[in-house]
Amino acid sequence: MAGTFDRSKPHVNVGTMGHVDHGKTTLTAAITSTLAKKLPSDVNKPVAYDQIDNAPEEKARGITIATSHQEYESEKRHYAHVDMPGHADYVKNMITGAAQVDGAILVVSAADGPMPQTREHVLLAKQVGVPKILVFMNKMDLADADLVELVEEEIRELLEKNGFDRDCPIIKGSAAKALEGDTANEDAVM
Repeated sequence: MAGTFDRSKPHVNVGTMGHVDHGKTTLTAAITSTLAKKLPSDVNKPVAYDQIDNAPEEKARGITIATSHQEYESEKRHYAHVDMPGHADYVKNMITGAAQVDGAILVVSAADGPMPQTREHVLLAKQVGVPKILVFMNKMDLADADLVELVEEEIRELLEKNGFDRDCPIIKGSAAKALEGDTANEDAVM
Protein backbone atom coordinates (compact mmCIF):
# COMPACT_ATOMS: atom_id res chain seq x y z
CA MET A 1 0.00 0.00 0.00
CA ALA A 2 1.27 3.46 -0.85
CA GLY A 3 2.27 5.77 1.99
CA THR A 4 0.96 9.25 2.51
CA PHE A 5 2.81 12.09 0.95
CA ASP A 6 2.86 15.86 1.05
CA ARG A 7 0.34 16.75 -1.63
CA SER A 8 1.85 20.21 -1.94
CA LYS A 9 4.83 18.67 -3.74
CA PRO A 10 4.65 18.49 -7.52
CA HIS A 11 3.96 14.95 -8.73
CA VAL A 12 6.12 13.45 -11.48
CA ASN A 13 5.66 10.14 -13.29
CA VAL A 14 9.02 8.66 -14.31
CA GLY A 15 10.04 5.38 -15.81
CA THR A 16 13.18 3.35 -16.38
CA MET A 17 13.64 1.96 -19.87
CA GLY A 18 16.42 0.35 -21.87
CA HIS A 19 17.88 -2.95 -23.03
CA VAL A 20 17.37 -6.16 -21.06
CA ASP A 21 20.02 -6.68 -18.34
CA HIS A 22 21.33 -3.12 -18.44
CA GLY A 23 20.13 -2.56 -14.86
CA LYS A 24 16.71 -0.89 -14.94
CA THR A 25 15.31 -2.86 -12.01
CA THR A 26 18.59 -2.62 -10.10
CA LEU A 27 18.51 1.17 -10.56
CA THR A 28 14.90 1.30 -9.36
CA ALA A 29 15.87 -0.67 -6.24
CA ALA A 30 18.93 1.57 -5.72
CA ILE A 31 16.84 4.76 -5.97
CA THR A 32 14.28 3.55 -3.42
CA SER A 33 16.93 2.19 -1.05
CA THR A 34 19.13 5.28 -1.24
CA LEU A 35 16.23 7.69 -0.72
CA ALA A 36 14.96 5.61 2.23
CA LYS A 37 18.43 5.86 3.77
CA LYS A 38 19.19 9.52 3.02
CA LEU A 39 15.68 11.07 3.10
CA PRO A 40 13.58 8.86 5.38
CA SER A 41 9.83 9.49 5.16
CA ASP A 42 6.51 7.67 5.17
CA VAL A 43 6.85 7.32 1.39
CA ASN A 44 10.54 6.44 1.00
CA LYS A 45 10.78 2.73 1.68
CA PRO A 46 13.58 0.52 0.38
CA VAL A 47 12.28 -1.88 -2.25
CA ALA A 48 14.55 -4.84 -2.96
CA TYR A 49 15.21 -6.04 -6.49
CA ASP A 50 13.24 -9.25 -5.92
CA GLN A 51 10.25 -7.26 -4.67
CA ILE A 52 10.15 -5.30 -7.94
CA ASP A 53 10.36 -8.33 -10.23
CA ASN A 54 8.13 -10.47 -8.04
CA ALA A 55 6.02 -12.55 -10.43
CA PRO A 56 7.07 -16.23 -10.51
CA GLU A 57 7.99 -16.09 -14.21
CA GLU A 58 10.04 -12.91 -13.67
CA LYS A 59 11.96 -14.59 -10.84
CA ALA A 60 12.46 -17.80 -12.83
CA ARG A 61 13.71 -15.99 -15.95
CA GLY A 62 15.47 -13.10 -14.22
CA ILE A 63 13.77 -10.46 -16.38
CA THR A 64 11.04 -7.85 -16.00
CA ILE A 65 7.87 -8.82 -17.84
CA ALA A 66 5.16 -6.56 -16.45
CA THR A 67 5.63 -2.93 -15.52
CA SER A 68 6.22 -2.41 -11.82
CA HIS A 69 5.23 0.71 -9.91
CA GLN A 70 7.19 2.25 -7.03
CA GLU A 71 6.69 5.47 -5.11
CA TYR A 72 9.23 7.81 -3.52
CA GLU A 73 9.91 11.48 -2.88
CA SER A 74 12.76 13.94 -2.90
CA GLU A 75 12.83 17.13 -0.89
CA LYS A 76 10.99 18.91 -3.72
CA ARG A 77 8.90 16.31 -5.61
CA HIS A 78 6.79 13.18 -5.25
CA TYR A 79 7.49 10.44 -7.81
CA ALA A 80 5.57 7.52 -9.20
CA HIS A 81 8.16 5.29 -10.86
CA VAL A 82 7.41 2.68 -13.53
CA ASP A 83 10.07 0.01 -14.07
CA MET A 84 9.50 -1.06 -17.68
CA PRO A 85 10.52 -4.39 -19.22
CA GLY A 86 13.49 -4.37 -21.56
CA HIS A 87 13.03 -7.73 -23.24
CA ALA A 88 11.83 -7.56 -26.86
CA ASP A 89 9.00 -10.03 -26.19
CA TYR A 90 7.36 -7.57 -23.79
CA VAL A 91 7.53 -4.35 -25.80
CA LYS A 92 3.74 -3.83 -25.49
CA ASN A 93 4.18 -3.64 -21.71
CA MET A 94 6.99 -1.13 -22.19
CA ILE A 95 4.77 1.04 -24.42
CA THR A 96 1.99 0.99 -21.83
CA GLY A 97 4.45 2.14 -19.16
CA ALA A 98 6.05 4.81 -21.36
CA ALA A 99 2.70 6.33 -22.28
CA GLN A 100 2.16 7.21 -18.60
CA VAL A 101 5.41 9.04 -17.85
CA ASP A 102 6.38 12.70 -17.71
CA GLY A 103 10.00 11.75 -18.28
CA ALA A 104 12.13 8.65 -18.65
CA ILE A 105 15.43 7.40 -17.32
CA LEU A 106 17.20 5.58 -20.13
CA VAL A 107 19.47 2.98 -18.52
CA VAL A 108 22.46 2.02 -20.66
CA SER A 109 25.26 -0.31 -19.61
CA ALA A 110 28.56 1.53 -19.92
CA ALA A 111 30.15 -1.84 -20.64
CA ASP A 112 27.85 -2.61 -23.59
CA GLY A 113 26.59 0.71 -24.92
CA PRO A 114 23.23 1.10 -26.69
CA MET A 115 21.79 -2.24 -27.79
CA PRO A 116 18.75 -3.16 -29.95
CA GLN A 117 16.11 -2.63 -27.24
CA THR A 118 17.82 0.63 -26.21
CA ARG A 119 17.25 1.93 -29.72
CA GLU A 120 13.71 0.57 -29.89
CA HIS A 121 12.78 2.05 -26.51
CA VAL A 122 14.06 5.51 -27.47
CA LEU A 123 12.09 5.40 -30.73
CA LEU A 124 8.92 4.18 -28.98
CA ALA A 125 9.32 6.78 -26.23
CA LYS A 126 9.27 9.50 -28.87
CA GLN A 127 6.27 7.94 -30.62
CA VAL A 128 4.17 7.77 -27.43
CA GLY A 129 5.10 11.32 -26.44
CA VAL A 130 7.63 10.97 -23.63
CA PRO A 131 8.73 14.61 -23.34
CA LYS A 132 12.15 14.24 -21.67
CA ILE A 133 14.83 11.61 -21.22
CA LEU A 134 17.85 11.59 -18.98
CA VAL A 135 20.41 8.81 -19.09
CA PHE A 136 21.87 6.68 -16.33
CA MET A 137 25.05 5.11 -17.71
CA ASN A 138 25.11 2.06 -15.48
CA LYS A 139 27.78 -0.53 -14.68
CA MET A 140 30.59 2.02 -14.74
CA ASP A 141 32.50 -0.34 -12.44
CA LEU A 142 32.57 -2.90 -15.27
CA ALA A 143 33.29 -0.54 -18.17
CA ASP A 144 36.53 -0.06 -20.05
CA ALA A 145 37.48 3.52 -19.16
CA ASP A 146 38.78 4.10 -22.70
CA LEU A 147 35.36 3.31 -24.19
CA VAL A 148 33.10 5.33 -21.86
CA GLU A 149 33.44 8.52 -23.92
CA LEU A 150 32.55 6.61 -27.12
CA VAL A 151 29.50 5.02 -25.45
CA GLU A 152 28.37 8.45 -24.26
CA GLU A 153 28.67 9.89 -27.78
CA GLU A 154 26.74 6.92 -29.21
CA ILE A 155 23.96 7.58 -26.67
CA ARG A 156 23.85 11.29 -27.55
CA GLU A 157 23.63 10.48 -31.28
CA LEU A 158 20.79 8.01 -30.63
CA LEU A 159 18.83 10.59 -28.63
CA GLU A 160 19.34 13.31 -31.25
CA LYS A 161 18.37 10.97 -34.11
CA ASN A 162 15.06 10.32 -32.34
CA GLY A 163 14.25 13.95 -31.56
CA PHE A 164 15.46 14.13 -27.95
CA ASP A 165 17.96 16.61 -26.51
CA ARG A 166 21.46 15.26 -27.16
CA ASP A 167 22.70 17.44 -24.29
CA CYS A 168 20.44 15.82 -21.71
CA PRO A 169 22.07 14.82 -18.42
CA ILE A 170 24.05 11.58 -18.54
CA ILE A 171 24.64 10.36 -15.01
CA LYS A 172 27.40 7.79 -14.58
CA GLY A 173 27.42 5.21 -11.83
CA SER A 174 26.72 1.68 -10.71
CA ALA A 175 23.27 0.85 -9.39
CA ALA A 176 24.60 -2.43 -7.95
CA LYS A 177 27.34 -0.59 -6.05
CA ALA A 178 24.77 1.92 -4.76
CA LEU A 179 22.74 -1.00 -3.39
CA GLU A 180 25.91 -2.21 -1.65
CA GLY A 181 26.17 1.18 0.11
CA ASP A 182 28.94 2.76 -1.98
CA THR A 183 28.56 6.48 -1.21
CA ALA A 184 29.65 7.84 -4.61
CA ASN A 185 27.18 5.57 -6.40
CA GLU A 186 24.41 6.36 -3.91
CA ASP A 187 24.95 10.03 -4.76
CA ALA A 188 24.78 9.19 -8.48
CA VAL A 189 21.38 7.50 -8.18
CA MET A 190 19.90 10.40 -6.21
